[in-house]
Amino acid sequence: MSINRKKDALDYHAMGRPGKIEVVPTKPHNSQRDLSLAYSPGVAEPCLAIAENAEDAFKYTSKGNLVAVISNGTAVLGLGDIGAQASKPVMEGKGLLFKIFADIDVFDIELDTKNVDEFVNIVKALEPTFGGVNLEDIKAPECFEIERRLKEEMNIPVMHDDQHGTAIISGAALINACELTGKDIGELKVVVNGAGAAAISCTSMYMSVGVRKENIVMLDSKGVIRKDRDNLDRTKAEFATDLDLHTLQDAVKGADVFIGLSAANVLTPDMLLSMNEKPIVLAMANPNPEIDYDLAIATRDDVIMGTGRSDFPNQVNNVLGFPYIFRGALDVRATRINEEMKIAAVKAIAALAKQPVPEEVNQAYDTNNLKFGAEYIIPKPTDPRLITEVSVAVAKAAIESGVARKEIGDWEVYKDELRKRLGKDDRIVRNLTTKAKKNPKRVVFAEADSYKTLRAAQIVKEEKIAFPILLGNRKKIEELIAEYEFDLKDVEIIDPFEEVDTPRFNNFVQHLYAKRQRRGISENDARKLMTNRNYFAASMVQFGEADTLISGLTKNYGSTIKPALQVIGAKKGSRVAGMYMMLTSNGPVFFGDTTVNENPTASELAEITVLLDTAVRRFNIKPRIALLSYSNFGSSDGEVATKVREAVGILHEKSPDIVVDGEIQANFALNSELLKANFPFSRLNGQPANTLVFPNLESGNIAYKMLQEIGDAEAIGPILLGMNKPVHVLQLDSSVREIVNMVTIAVVDVQEHEKVV
Repeated sequence: MSINRKKDALDYHAMGRPGKIEVVPTKPHNSQRDLSLAYSPGVAEPCLAIAENAEDAFKYTSKGNLVAVISNGTAVLGLGDIGAQASKPVMEGKGLLFKIFADIDVFDIELDTKNVDEFVNIVKALEPTFGGVNLEDIKAPECFEIERRLKEEMNIPVMHDDQHGTAIISGAALINACELTGKDIGELKVVVNGAGAAAISCTSMYMSVGVRKENIVMLDSKGVIRKDRDNLDRTKAEFATDLDLHTLQDAVKGADVFIGLSAANVLTPDMLLSMNEKPIVLAMANPNPEIDYDLAIATRDDVIMGTGRSDFPNQVNNVLGFPYIFRGALDVRATRINEEMKIAAVKAIAALAKQPVPEEVNQAYDTNNLKFGAEYIIPKPTDPRLITEVSVAVAKAAIESGVARKEIGDWEVYKDELRKRLGKDDRIVRNLTTKAKKNPKRVVFAEADSYKTLRAAQIVKEEKIAFPILLGNRKKIEELIAEYEFDLKDVEIIDPFEEVDTPRFNNFVQHLYAKRQRRGISENDARKLMTNRNYFAASMVQFGEADTLISGLTKNYGSTIKPALQVIGAKKGSRVAGMYMMLTSNGPVFFGDTTVNENPTASELAEITVLLDTAVRRFNIKPRIALLSYSNFGSSDGEVATKVREAVGILHEKSPDIVVDGEIQANFALNSELLKANFPFSRLNGQPANTLVFPNLESGNIAYKMLQEIGDAEAIGPILLGMNKPVHVLQLDSSVREIVNMVTIAVVDVQEHEKVV
């Protein structure tokens, strides 16, 4: 890991409140009455109810949605035995994944013991607190004994994800790869390179879905696990062979499947060539697989290949499984996660890969035709259907196998409940990031002589979101790069003052002069302006030397946008407007105009609304637009209310396909039940508005800043709409995270512009 990446990781965990998770109250707690109900004396009532009926714990406490992520730190990722306390960041991270993918709350628990009996006894004693236990990063062979005993002795679901998560996802991949290659799973010759917890569990899962034990060859660091080897432990002995095979080279010859859970680059091209036709290779060592993806594809064009990496097709990622498996288990109050539930998850994941892919997933991966095939044998982690398909399958299997304590009466209602659990905010950002990475663009940073800008440039370069171009004072940029050890040595640095009188500079000057000579700018003025980094950056975009620009960190909005408007300008016949994406706990809400049009007329409001409608659709969200005012549907004839009402009339007449209504107060726009009860005729009835158009810049600007500060919403923007080429202006003093988010938006914006052109 680079020095800078190491610092980024440490800063991420340390910033603000240390760590990645917190406990948040779910009930009102502001009044004395609230507190008396939450604690003494009111809390006595649920205590007595639970004492009388233990099942009431699920009714009156968080137990039914609470999972313990437990480790002793003996096998942490690729770090090995680093101890319980050092494993805590990983366990917190696992808790974060549980929450964002399945809305499951987590307490992470790190146990400072390597003694199996002690570990088991501690976890057993915690059973009254939790609805389930996720064991994590416990070394083999102890992990097998710990999980076995806890499953036998506890009455809640227990799963060691290192074993079963990889087994479930790779099992789904194996089933689908067999279907594509026409191989009979019962006849497969399988080589498993690795004999740790994941490898043992994977192999057992493959047997559960049809692979025959006699067709499996397993290897550890000493070579093929043979029956004549001395001192084999019980788990390895189960998969020992008496075939005359000793090395990996021996084992893969004539094999159909290679399963890698070992180390990087151990499978050579010659070994791959020795395998049967249409070989299936799941090389899951991290961070680098047993054979590089590109090398494998170049070696054999008939190989179906999967890895543990997100930058190659067919990523075997445990996040496809564990959040949804526990979700289904918790929702039926299962007493365990049994083999039937795991196989149900395997089959659900495999089946989902064969269904038509949602447009938002296609967009995230910058394709229109993601479909079942050699490069898509398992779903993508961003697929929103995972929570319904996998959780439902697991819940049904729990009921059918007799381990559920709660029935689900209406599966469609249950699916709706699952969908509502997750807002789309983080998923949108993840999808946009994935899409940007598929086709990164050249982004000129117009204020590169600042620490925040360079840190953001470093991140988008490392994450392959964009190709940064650094614009500013060369000496200061180079000093900052050296001081903070940024890995930006191969990134182009441009100092506008060094460009004076170059052919490029003169071309930029002549373009600006030609556009603005009848608007008070002389040729000499144009020459002076072009040393301003914002004019120079806009000219780079205009002349195709960059795809988009980012600026505004240190300048006010007006002084930043003016050069872009003068050099690039708006689309023909279009108005320019600013939009914020507000990421709230209820999902994203789009605000406009928040930055450009000070007091638009009714017709201008209508134009802004059309711009917002188009922009929101690009995020694969169907806009439901409310034009806001202080009145509702004619309740006031004030100037603002009348203007907004007229704008809605224009939209209903000229843009009937847009779902829009107003004038309307914000609380009615955002509360669908309130709206329906009072104004059942509104075109917005059914769901809350997700796009808000403000009557003037003042109200929009105040609203987004208030929500950002006191509403715990993250603001992404301002996203500039209506420009002839993509340009994006930052908030003054944006954070590094906000800059990275804006770069991501800018790259996706370029991709969309290219589609139109």
